[in-house]
Amino acid sequence: MKIGIDVSQIAYGNTGVANYLSNLVREMVKNDEHEFVLFFSSLRRQFPISNFQFPINVRIVKFPIPPTLLDTLWNKLHILPVELFVGDVDWFITSDWTEPPARKAKKVTIIYDLIVYKHPEETDQKIVSVQKRKLSWVKKESNIVFCISESSKKDALEILGIDESRIRVVYPGISTV
Repeated sequence: MKIGIDVSQIAYGNTGVANYLSNLVREMVKNDEHEFVLFFSSLRRQFPISNFQFPINVRIVKFPIPPTLLDTLWNKLHILPVELFVGDVDWFITSDWTEPPARKAKKVTIIYDLIVYKHPEETDQKIVSVQKRKLSWVKKESNIVFCISESSKKDALEILGIDESRIRVVYPGISTV
């Protein structure tokens, strides 16, 4: 199986999102039965490759595309399938910022929290807008939704109305790096 993962948020250092995603990727790529394509896009930030030791079943594709452009292409217009960037994949995992369309790939997304719905006044309004656009596509298209806690799962059920059969709780690991 070929699995694509958007790892762009790893560039944002020691944040909860970056730590969760880093640990998830480290564990997933240990499974040498699968091939992994890690998608990284940022105009100014670099992928912290020195933080990882990837086996041969991992390929990294980098694009110098600013997050605001991907928000427009993927969250607003919902054009340019992810396969144009990573090639054919069976599954594509999205993280925090954008939700690309897919031609054939099944999609998984990660929901960390739904603060943009619960307390939008405490979050930058640009982030609120981007997250709400992304989450509207998640509701329509994601085959599986990873929630990082039972609380996030409860919010995904109640606020977004995502069917419980599509939700899996995948708790954050503890990094030793």
